[in-house]
Amino acid sequence: MKKTAFSLLALLLHLACQAQNFDVIPLGIYGGEQEDNLSAYLVGATQDSTFLCLDAGTVNTGIRKAIEQKSLNGPEEKVLKDQIKGYFISHGHLDHLSGLIINSPADSKKDIFAIPSVVQILQNHYFITDTWINFADQGQKPILGKYHYNELLDGVEIPTQKTSFFLTGYELSHVNPYKSSAALVRNGNHYLLYLGDTGADRIEKSDRMDNLWKNVAPLIQKKQLNTILIEVSFPNSQPEHLLFGHLTPNLLTEELKKLKEKTGLNDLEGLNIVVTHRKPTGNNPEILKQELLENNPLKVKYIFPEQGKRINLP
Repeated sequence: MKKTAFSLLALLLHLACQAQNFDVIPLGIYGGEQEDNLSAYLVGATQDSTFLCLDAGTVNTGIRKAIEQKSLNGPEEKVLKDQIKGYFISHGHLDHLSGLIINSPADSKKDIFAIPSVVQILQNHYFITDTWINFADQGQKPILGKYHYNELLDGVEIPTQKTSFFLTGYELSHVNPYKSSAALVRNGNHYLLYLGDTGADRIEKSDRMDNLWKNVAPLIQKKQLNTILIEVSFPNSQPEHLLFGHLTPNLLTEELKKLKEKTGLNDLEGLNIVVTHRKPTGNNPEILKQELLENNPLKVKYIFPEQGKRINLP
């Protein structure tokens, strides 16, 4: 009897570790050109109706697509104002924040989370009278005060306040020395990792990815982190000197092998890799997909997001 009870408890613990703890809804998936489908991902606690938006290249069109797909319950205005509680902005490029800027007049008060260099870009280049108006609570006058800046210091966790999540920021290199960043999202004892644009350490002559892998490897070992959203912008045919701070399928595999070494696991089987920021030029998205699926030595589970369609994480 005791053995049966112990086996049942072990099964329940196993299922709890494998349970879905995050909902992810892509509002935009591409890394340029298609202004109505640029990097933006809603992340929420499972069965909750509030979200953080991880980057905000496309917002309004993505909300509309998600409502059409039954991933969100409308109307659009209610989702924007009431369900999105804050934004993490990984870096200052337009394909990651233009939706935030253009929708700011219709938005409600909420938080922006970013590393200090990105906050400075928002203050000095976007939320200024010459380009828009200052909807934030710091920077050029007049100050409208709709958005509150929360600076993410490298490796320091902070609460999001309006959701149950905690965020930890990590700096990335996106054409060194320009900084991008990653957000480690914690929900209870479970984690999701989102990376903005990043190059491989070898190409960038940087240690940013190595530092990130060092910090998340223990979470993968303990099965607390099972989903990583990471960019792959170009196919393997792209010359390395023309990557402009991005990854190819081969470079992603190169970086994941370094992560595997830090976890001490034989492979990363079962780790969800959501492939973001594919450049939509020509057949690039399909070429990237084929190259990733045909060369998967670490046995990760590649997921290719579609705009507006909820990602069902195992």
